[in-house]
Amino acid sequence: METIVATGVWMYAGTVPVTVRVVMLDYDFWHALGEAEDDLEEEESPQLNADGRLYYVRHRPGWPDGERPFWPDSQGFYTLEEAVVAAESAMPGPIRWQ
Repeated sequence: METIVATGVWMYAGTVPVTVRVVMLDYDFWHALGEAEDDLEEEESPQLNADGRLYYVRHRPGWPDGERPFWPDSQGFYTLEEAVVAAESAMPGPIRWQ
């Protein structure tokens, strides 16, 4: 399950709006990818928070407009707050959260 839990806008070059989203998943995206590619160590397991979720940052275009499937631009974070801080540190300017 993919749920957008925060949306903001960063202005590229001060004029071009770039949408930044924090998406909550009920699975560990990177672990699932490794599992699908049969690229996990035997002891590796999903790293979910106590609620069985992770939060990911997405700032590239193409999702959720249906053009491409969801692909995060970050590692998974245990809390929304951690993901927001990571999003803000990844962008070279301020994000206006809605």
